[in-house]
Amino acid sequence: MAWDTISPYNRGFREFTAAYEAFGFEEIHADAMPFLPAKPGLILDVGAGSGRDAAWFANRGWEVIAAEPAKALREEARRLHADARIRWVDDRLPSLVGIHQLGLGFDLIWLSGVWQHIRPEERARAMRKLVTLLKPGGRIMMTLRHGPAPDDRPMWPVNAMEVERLGLYHGLALRVATERREDQQGRADIRWQTVILDLPDDGAGALPLLRGVILRQEKSATYKLALLRCLARIADTSPNIARDAGEHVELPLGLIALYWIRMFKPLEERGMPQLPGGSMGFVKEAFRALQPLAPFDLRLGARFEGHFGEAMRKALGDAARLISTMPATHLTFADDQPVFPTSYGRMPKTQSALQIEAGLLWEYGTTQIPLGIWQALRRMSAWIEPMLVAEWVRLTRQYAEGAGRNLPADDVMAALRWLEPERDTLFVRNLAQGRIDRGMVVECVWSGQGLRKAALDIDHCLPWSAWPCGDLWNLLPASPSINRNSKRELIVGAAKLNEAKPRIMQWWQEAYLEGAHPLRLRFLEEARGTLPVAGEAGGLNLEDLSAALDFRRLRLRQETQIAEWHGVRKQ
Repeated sequence: MAWDTISPYNRGFREFTAAYEAFGFEEIHADAMPFLPAKPGLILDVGAGSGRDAAWFANRGWEVIAAEPAKALREEARRLHADARIRWVDDRLPSLVGIHQLGLGFDLIWLSGVWQHIRPEERARAMRKLVTLLKPGGRIMMTLRHGPAPDDRPMWPVNAMEVERLGLYHGLALRVATERREDQQGRADIRWQTVILDLPDDGAGALPLLRGVILRQEKSATYKLALLRCLARIADTSPNIARDAGEHVELPLGLIALYWIRMFKPLEERGMPQLPGGSMGFVKEAFRALQPLAPFDLRLGARFEGHFGEAMRKALGDAARLISTMPATHLTFADDQPVFPTSYGRMPKTQSALQIEAGLLWEYGTTQIPLGIWQALRRMSAWIEPMLVAEWVRLTRQYAEGAGRNLPADDVMAALRWLEPERDTLFVRNLAQGRIDRGMVVECVWSGQGLRKAALDIDHCLPWSAWPCGDLWNLLPASPSINRNSKRELIVGAAKLNEAKPRIMQWWQEAYLEGAHPLRLRFLEEARGTLPVAGEAGGLNLEDLSAALDFRRLRLRQETQIAEWHGVRKQ
């Protein structure tokens, strides 16, 4: 029998909202109050209902992700508690697919009256999903509803000992389980209990495995390091391409091959050995034909014509086959099972032009990444990648020494440097100036001021100094006085970004989505690769894209701790 826990909340959203809002947060959650973190951080409110709890946290400086699957209830909550600090997401346990796609780590996960809606056989999965979203040192707080279920809503019995057992199995420690207290609504047969679980910051999880692979596992070439670095880079720059598959995520093998070629290209062109003797199996005529291209030309959204298009098609296929048969096969757990099971698909058919887009990259095959490793790569790539590069330098020099060559470490490091394109806004500047020449209005997205050709800047919405991203969605027309003086290298605040949203969406629509097909496709592929938006084919809803920009802003703020810009202060 299929149990519908959502429809009752949609049908009765007004009654539920009135019931929830009739009591204050501190009255309802008096037992939890002594255990709330003293310092505001990032909270996930699962089953956020009317938004009462989310609003309480937001009012005290917390950044809130509010997950509520009942559409009518969610929309009423959004109306009732309009706050830029609260981001509403359509998601639910036990999967929380959309939340995981955001790549955020939470200081606090809050579940008020939710656990009884999770079927007992799904609770282990639900707890595992919650734990993977916690920061080290993070906390899960939940209220348990004891008593009979109402006729219109399916519920299952809950038990604090069961919650403690599931938490312990996934590395959580019980902080407190309170005594049961009476129901605030006066229902005599209902009792409530608060359970609090902590995730110790003890370095457990995927990091020891990754360290073991990097430093201890036998290597006959640099291929294992290259595969891990490809995954770390993708997790940092193009995470939204990943597909949720329960215990793991899936990546297109073609995307890994693209990063693979980009990494090995400078090494091959400088003659730096990557294995003891012999040549690399993927370095064929197609690979060598790409020599005139810069490494940063190999990216999502890039378009290759004629000879280069055919060479890129074949080079991706050659790299994909080698990855699937070599490092993906031989990089194993202690029981000899592959860490990253990979299957090679097929090489796409010849085209007159080739554009690097997700659909094409999936044709080459798939690679599975265990969820714990994926989360570690997403959150800690800035620490993992230097370890990978250091070991890669050591191996390259070792192979060179075996061939009678002395390769300075600095030379190898230079070849392994991840080259980003120069901070170049000329293309988008010309786009904006061309619109002005044709009599169209181009506004500063931050002030709404009309811009002239002589007084026009292109601003990186998420600052280049914090995250060097030259994707089209990140390049916005702005007043020079704002871009150079007040905003500069700061991260735009939530309220200011929300106020500028209509102008940003208008610019995206007019500049990119109404333009030529290749430009539109580039914009969409770049957005899908770097922002947590759903969907693969077709267009993107600009409201969803705007929400994804805010999520990426929030993640960057979390990772860098750069101060926020809240707009020009009015005189």
